[in-house]
Amino acid sequence: MGVCCSKDKPIYENFDKESLAEDDDACARAAEGGARVRLRGACAFASMFTQQGRKGVNQDAMTIWEGFAGDKERILCGVFDGHGPLGHKVAGHVRDVLPVKLASELKRSESSDGHSDRDDTTEDTDDQEDAPSFDSWKEGFIKAFEGLDGDFGAGRAGFDCICSGTTAVIVVKQGEDLMVANLGDSRAILCTRDDKNRPVPVQLTVDLKPNLPREAERIESCRGRVFALDEEPGVHRLWLPEDDSPGLAMARAFGDFCLKDFGLIATPEVSHRKLTERDEFVVLATDGVWDVLSNREVAKIVASAGKKSDAARLLVERAVREWRCKHPTSKVDDCAVVCLDLKATAHKEEPRLLGQVSLSESFKTARSEDSEAAAGVHDELKKDEWTALEGVSRVNSLLKLPRFGNVLSWRRRSVKEAEAEVEVGEVV
Repeated sequence: MGVCCSKDKPIYENFDKESLAEDDDACARAAEGGARVRLRGACAFASMFTQQGRKGVNQDAMTIWEGFAGDKERILCGVFDGHGPLGHKVAGHVRDVLPVKLASELKRSESSDGHSDRDDTTEDTDDQEDAPSFDSWKEGFIKAFEGLDGDFGAGRAGFDCICSGTTAVIVVKQGEDLMVANLGDSRAILCTRDDKNRPVPVQLTVDLKPNLPREAERIESCRGRVFALDEEPGVHRLWLPEDDSPGLAMARAFGDFCLKDFGLIATPEVSHRKLTERDEFVVLATDGVWDVLSNREVAKIVASAGKKSDAARLLVERAVREWRCKHPTSKVDDCAVVCLDLKATAHKEEPRLLGQVSLSESFKTARSEDSEAAAGVHDELKKDEWTALEGVSRVNSLLKLPRFGNVLSWRRRSVKEAEAEVEVGEVV
């Protein structure tokens, strides 16, 4: 039920590890900027919940950062859906490191705009003159996402990402501004009210599938292939040029470097929305929720929650029931949800965690899960026969690992081709 953390590095180096171990309300403070970081639970204005499915270790992760990037009015929320043998490690690493990179990019942007000396104690939520422009936000998101993916490619994460990766949906709220960055097929929606005071969902992100025209065009221009298998005609996947693997069900993701030369990218789609008085809450969730619940159903479930602190848990429990009802022969997918109450953030009090497990207990559970998962992954990789089709499953993000010898040869060939192009350019 807790967020899965890496066994060796449960929290990113920039965090205050000692305070993390002693913090019984499952919150943490980032060493830089004093941001309050939540890995699980609920507070006065948000709730988050994740539940492991029936496919193995929980590969979903989530986080909420209060006072993000040194601004007490900023809140960051994110969900991450890992896939592949080490997807849980990739998702956990992105959850811990991506906000740090994004905060650095935003601070650099604010400093260049002359806003580094602003007084954070001034209550000016209606005056957004000091807020970064959309172009600055967008540039910061793209640099943070692509920079982190570059770190994965350079091996700085400390584990293999050739055939493992994760999606990411990030929302940053500052006053009336809502910035959204999306990578992959997790989703964010906004619930607003219509003229009759009924909850109406507004989808904030596009599920970045390989068969979207602009995505398919890019993939095919890079010699990647996009097609659906006969046994799942509605699910288009990304395949290597000369091998029916790995069958990735998304067009953008962190990691998955076996596909990076063939159309997969880590550049997020970034958008902005101006909030109004009718807007009530934002829901971020992994595809385990969206596979069985519509946007309207999700909005209705969260809006009808008796306690806002229970909203994420109630939504996950409903999604699990729907999986068992609609797909009784399928393996239930991992589910992770973050619900941000926009009304409460306008009158935010000192946050309190509401009856959740302690952080140290969360780490204990995560470490035991990671140990078991690592052992299983090691056995599968030794066999070189890892496949997500073992057993009955509805839709897996990744179907089959390519032979590692072929993957490495493709990588070597692509590097040689790039070097040859550089040499030709120098000669010309």
